[in-house]
Amino acid sequence: MNKSGPPDVTVVTPSYQQASFIEETIQSVLTQTGVTTEYLVMDGGSTDGTLEILERYRSRLQFLSEKDQGQTDAINKGFQRAQGRILAYLNSDDTYLPGALTKAVHFLDEHPEFAMMYGEGYHVDAQGRFLERYYTEPFDFQRLAQVCFICQPTVFVRREMLSAVGYLDTRLQYTMDYDYWIRIGKRYAIGYLPEYLARSRLHPENKTIFQRIQVHQEILDTVRRHYGRVPARWIAGYSHALLERYLSRKDRVRNETFQFLVNAIFFWKYVVTNKRLPWGDSMRRLNREEMDPKTWKDPANL
Repeated sequence: MNKSGPPDVTVVTPSYQQASFIEETIQSVLTQTGVTTEYLVMDGGSTDGTLEILERYRSRLQFLSEKDQGQTDAINKGFQRAQGRILAYLNSDDTYLPGALTKAVHFLDEHPEFAMMYGEGYHVDAQGRFLERYYTEPFDFQRLAQVCFICQPTVFVRREMLSAVGYLDTRLQYTMDYDYWIRIGKRYAIGYLPEYLARSRLHPENKTIFQRIQVHQEILDTVRRHYGRVPARWIAGYSHALLERYLSRKDRVRNETFQFLVNAIFFWKYVVTNKRLPWGDSMRRLNREEMDPKTWKDPANL
C-alpha cells in the first residue's frame, strides 16, 4: 500500500449526543485495512460522554467539537478539511462492514467513469441486530425520482465533486444526501457495487423515523425541484406518514377507514404538488398494493 500522497479516502462522522453508538462507529472505521484513511469526527458540542470517547482515539483520528448548524453543516465542515481523494460520511450510529473501504476505493479506481459509487447495506436495531436489507437497485437516474434505493453509509464520492457540484445543501435537514446524489446523477455516471458495505441503524433517537411527515415533505420539495414533478410513490409515502400520526389500524374497520382516507389524501396532495389531476399510470397506483396499508413499503426506506 502506497502511503505517499493524499489518503485514499476521508471519512467524516457528524456527531451530536451519540455516546451510546459512536465508539462502535469509530472502531468500524479504524479497523479498515488495505487503504490509507483519514478519519474526521465533527461533533456539535456533545455533553453526553462523546468527547471522552473521542479523546481515547485522539492519536488515530481528528475531531472538532463546537456548536454547529446541524448535521449537514457538520458534514460540510469535515469535507472542507478533508485531504482524501475519495470522500464519504458515516453517521455516528452507523457502521462499516469489514473491507468496505477497500472495496469502495478499488471499485472507483477500476471505474474512472463513475463520479460516485454505492453498495449494499442493511438495517440493524439499537443493539446491532439484523432487521432487513436496505432496498437497493442498480443506478437509474429516472428511477431515483421514485424511490430512494441508495443506502447512505455505502456511498463514496470522488473529491472532484466538491468543485463540480458543490457541498451538501445546508437548507435541507433530511434530504441533503438524496439531493446531493440527484445533483451528481444529473451530470455524471454513478456506479453500483452489489456487495454489502455498511449497516444503517434504526433506533428511537433516529430523526428520520420520528419526523416522518417533515421528511416526506422535504422529499416532495426536493424531487419536484430536480425533476419538475413528483411521482405517485412519494406522494403515497407522504399520505401514509400523515395519516399514521393520527389513525391506528388495529381492526378491520379502522384499516378500511385508513385505506379510504389515505387515497383521499393522496389525491389532494398530488393535485397540490403537481398542479394537475393524477391520471394515467399515477391514478392506477391508487388501486395497487402501493396504496394498500397492509403491504405498503415506504419508498424512503424508513
